[in-house]
Amino acid sequence: MTLSWRRLRRGRRASKQLQLGEPADVEMELTIPNHFRCPISLDLMKDPVTLSTGITYDRQSIETWIEAGNLTCPITNQALTCLEPIPNHTIRKMIQDWCVQKKSFGIERIPTPRIPITSLQVSEILSRITTAAASQSQKQDDCRDLVRKIKALTKESERNKRCVVASGTGSVLAAAFAALSSSQRQNVAVLEEILSALTLVFPLDGEACSYLGSAASLHCMVWFLESGDLSHRRNAALVLKETLSSDHQKIDALLEIEGALEALVKLIKEPVCPTSTKASLVVMYHMVNNNFMSSLSKDKIKERLVEMGLVSLLSEILVDAERSICEKALGVLDGLCGSNGGREKAYHHALTMPVVVKKILRVSDLATDFSVSILWKLCKNEGREDGGALVEVLQVGAFQKLLLLLQLGCAERTKDKATELLKVLNIHRERLECIDSMDFKALKRPF
Repeated sequence: MTLSWRRLRRGRRASKQLQLGEPADVEMELTIPNHFRCPISLDLMKDPVTLSTGITYDRQSIETWIEAGNLTCPITNQALTCLEPIPNHTIRKMIQDWCVQKKSFGIERIPTPRIPITSLQVSEILSRITTAAASQSQKQDDCRDLVRKIKALTKESERNKRCVVASGTGSVLAAAFAALSSSQRQNVAVLEEILSALTLVFPLDGEACSYLGSAASLHCMVWFLESGDLSHRRNAALVLKETLSSDHQKIDALLEIEGALEALVKLIKEPVCPTSTKASLVVMYHMVNNNFMSSLSKDKIKERLVEMGLVSLLSEILVDAERSICEKALGVLDGLCGSNGGREKAYHHALTMPVVVKKILRVSDLATDFSVSILWKLCKNEGREDGGALVEVLQVGAFQKLLLLLQLGCAERTKDKATELLKVLNIHRERLECIDSMDFKALKRPF
């Protein structure tokens, strides 16, 4: 079998022979010994491992086979009594020696692979983390070192990450975080490491979210959002988003913490990175659209966010935001426009109407749904006699876009709102001397 690097070697050898005036031997080939080849990929093994059946394979190939749900040996078809392959150091050393012998043919020696971590090793480290977190403060340095070890192993390879996640690392780290949060100022260093490690093992299971949803854990995360450095604020935002999801009880608990809303808005006003901005927007979206919260409580939350200038911030973000941020920002703005204060701020902000209309049929179906809902709330609740919002919506081309939206098709709920909007806007069209025609050739829409 000829490897890909053989062609390169033959080309180099032929060029050298031509320079020396010798006839080029372009037919030179190098055959890999059969016992050095993986029975699955038929390529030279880089990390040979042996199964319980005694057959040796390349680690990547056999792990792919097992992860696909196959519990038998590919060659013998026997059931595997153990799914943990054992490194075959003898074959690996023989392959390395063969590579060194064939160096003149352009073959590079395969590096000695790192042995992947096993579930037993992960369980041992997690057990020590649990013990250290429950011990006295003088042992917190040990806990921090163990968490760093878990982080290093998780980053080392994708296989290690799968093993770490499957061993329940998220729950153990979350339990340690909850235990140490009661005295956060004394345990800042280890809490920072745990937050950083938690971001590597997403998604978190229900048990982990339960630990992180405790009052002490939420207070600690808000504290990091307010006073941590950039990386810690980012990690706290990501873990908070993962913890809350759509759990209304945890959202209610977060809202009771002083400074929580201000810290989330700060992440948008002074962005750390796109990831933290998205996380903050997701948390606020669940807040303003929490159906389990009373209307009075929900309105109070919306009014607080409006007073912090969130409507203006979102309108400015939407001007040039990428797709994911745009969808989330529109979702939060749609929730805020459900309150009187939110609509009033939207009416008086010069960017709100134009940018919302612009996002229709330009970003995604979800963004279009949110945009139509925002316009529907603003136009239906227009309290001014002059109908200023309706006229402004017409002037920026909403009528034509809504017509096009109905022609292209959309969700039933969005269709109803668009139809109702067109009826309301049609009444005010006569007030405008002229509505410029729009050219839809450059209109982008994902089909």
